[in-house]
Amino acid sequence: MDDTLSHPLRIYPKQIDAFCYNRGRLALLRLGCPLRVPLQQHRGLEVILDKAEWLCVDSTAEDQPVMAWRKFKIRGRNNLHQPIACELWIYHSCAGLVMGSALDDLEKTLEKMWLV
Repeated sequence: MDDTLSHPLRIYPKQIDAFCYNRGRLALLRLGCPLRVPLQQHRGLEVILDKAEWLCVDSTAEDQPVMAWRKFKIRGRNNLHQPIACELWIYHSCAGLVMGSALDDLEKTLEKMWLV
């Protein structure tokens, strides 16, 4: 792991909507791992999906980490409709401005990938 990623500014407990999480996991299964997804509504931001984490980077600043959704609580999961608990690791001081909308953007972008 990169030293930059081992020292977040903050760590928050979060939940990811099941539909978004399931779509991301399905994309990894179908398109390969890791999967780099450019966000449509957030210029320069991309999310690198992996089984263990979803890392949002600023592609205009040499992939500087912005935030990462990590430690997905999927062990023993027996439903597909409940939100997924995880940790949101913040690496950039402005991450709070986009942490909610970036996931919405990711979900919409993944949906468009299937329609093309």
